[in-house]
Amino acid sequence: MVEVSGLTKYYGAVCAIQEVSFIAQRGEIVGLLGPNGAGKTTTMRIITGFMSASEGAVNVDGFDVSQESQEVRRRIGYLPENPPLYYDMTVSSYLRFVGRIKGVPGKEIPAALDRVLEKCSLTEVADRLLGRLSKGYRQRVGLAQAMIHNPAVLILDEPTLGLDPRQIIEIRSLIRELSGDRTVILSTHILPEVSQICNKVVIINEGRVVVEKNLDELTQGATLEEVFLRYISKEARAKEQAEQGRLPL
Repeated sequence: MVEVSGLTKYYGAVCAIQEVSFIAQRGEIVGLLGPNGAGKTTTMRIITGFMSASEGAVNVDGFDVSQESQEVRRRIGYLPENPPLYYDMTVSSYLRFVGRIKGVPGKEIPAALDRVLEKCSLTEVADRLLGRLSKGYRQRVGLAQAMIHNPAVLILDEPTLGLDPRQIIEIRSLIRELSGDRTVILSTHILPEVSQICNKVVIINEGRVVVEKNLDELTQGATLEEVFLRYISKEARAKEQAEQGRLPL
């Protein structure tokens, strides 16, 4: 389980996110949805321990990310928007390298490698250089490195960005398969991504969470697009009114 409580992050005088809170239970695929610049990536980086929060806390399987970051990182697999690949390495050598960095015992690396190669459909390209793979395959390698240490939580930032339609379908299917008893948090601004993969939605706009609900409950009588636009518009109107002194923000 991942519990995010009151996260606030300042870059100098600029507030990127403010009092962001939500919960992702084991087995859930939670879509962190919002327009570009809403604060999704900042939130993801704080959850994974790559960035510290100005205020607030993140708890992953009972461990606090600010106090027990090593324990949290052992339990999290992270796929950033641009996968951290070394293009002069082969798929298998890169994944072995990542496995060692993430603390997989040496004798367990061969089995871990076979597991992620099969799970991510990479066996046939295991000996190819990463720089010679298609973007779709590189994204699969990104997912494989995120799960080489068999984490309880997967954090995926824009996992299908820049892929063609066939590749998008393949990656979506793979993410659904990977969830199982894991917790998956998927950040995106692509609405079909959320409606086809996620069972819970957290909408963030201008650094604030504006709604947190199960997808079925959220979309009763409306499409996700209609719901999304309604919540974003409400937030925009409230901000405008607050700035004019009619309402507190």
